[in-house]
Amino acid sequence: MRILRIEADGIFLFNGKVVIDFNAEQRIYPDNAAMLCKAFGNTYTNNILSFVGVNASGKTTSLKLISFVMSLLNAEAINNIGAKVVLERSQKVTLKIYFYDEKNKDVWLLETVIGVMKEEGAADRYTILHEKLYTRKASSVTSKTNVFVFADNNLFKSRDISQEQFIFLKDDVSIVIALGKTGNVFFRDLTEWTDFNILNSFGDFPMALIQFLDPSIEYIKFNADETELIVKFKREKETISLRGIQNISHYLSSGTIKGLNVFMQAWVVLIKGGYFIIDEIENHFNKEIVATLIRFFMDKNVNKSGATLIYSTHYIELLDELDRNDGIYIIRNNGGVSIQKLYHILKRNDIKKSDVFQSGMLEGTVPSYEAFMRLKKVMSTGEIVEARA
Repeated sequence: MRILRIEADGIFLFNGKVVIDFNAEQRIYPDNAAMLCKAFGNTYTNNILSFVGVNASGKTTSLKLISFVMSLLNAEAINNIGAKVVLERSQKVTLKIYFYDEKNKDVWLLETVIGVMKEEGAADRYTILHEKLYTRKASSVTSKTNVFVFADNNLFKSRDISQEQFIFLKDDVSIVIALGKTGNVFFRDLTEWTDFNILNSFGDFPMALIQFLDPSIEYIKFNADETELIVKFKREKETISLRGIQNISHYLSSGTIKGLNVFMQAWVVLIKGGYFIIDEIENHFNKEIVATLIRFFMDKNVNKSGATLIYSTHYIELLDELDRNDGIYIIRNNGGVSIQKLYHILKRNDIKKSDVFQSGMLEGTVPSYEAFMRLKKVMSTGEIVEARA
């Protein structure tokens, strides 16, 4: 299953309706085609989605919305989905999810209306109020905009508890389960690991990855029988035996630990052709390591199955790695989170993106000059230090 677009309306944290497009809007040229995966006909999806904004702008919230939608499409019960936090304080949320079934070559639209049941002293419980599932053959799509047009005669199923097939369907599970399978979308979500830099899995790590992250390491081996990690540094005669994950940070740098986590997960996603969601991608990494990860998803020899990297960043220089603007989203928070595609602001690809951000043309995406000057004045006076002393 390949996601084409997500539309969300009624989420409290967002300022109005949210639209996140996975499909490519810009013209496709040979020099930027590596960033794309052909879905069908003239419809392509971006292999890279970048979410850029200042602190507390809503980048993590945007990623959690995507993660929530993917879990919903996998027929997970809403109240069991970790990313359901994106629904908090909302009264009624309407989702429109457009996706492509690669096996049957059908385009689908899932319309889901989610309500909240509030009980005093208990956590909010979410329930599906209404739901419709539409389908049409991909061969009927005649243009990029026509992909998202469905008529009444395209209705495949409507949620109706009187229908026999829905009698036993839980009120927080989508009728997408009627497609006859679960696990429709393969994805890995690392948003919960942003502030926890510990090795989240033990196993055999490729030597090429280990030496890319830290050339001083001779090898890392895993003893499954004793749940033991053995580390050998080139300049040390003795090996280091680690049981559990608590003491690893005493021997491996934070960048190496995160690198092992991220690149191993990315490797699986690249093989499966799924989605990889990572918040604040630059944390614990230098720029070149982050750029390498991004380039893997743009390399047809590595990304053979059309996997998609979805990440947030403060590192605007990373955007200069991208030759397209229709996979970059500008996140702002002015009384509510808003999402805007860079392509709708900046049509040209030949302008250096980091310069555009630094210039202040995209208001609210970098700290303002006035804020910088105020902070500089305070830092230079030493008033804070003296007050604390």
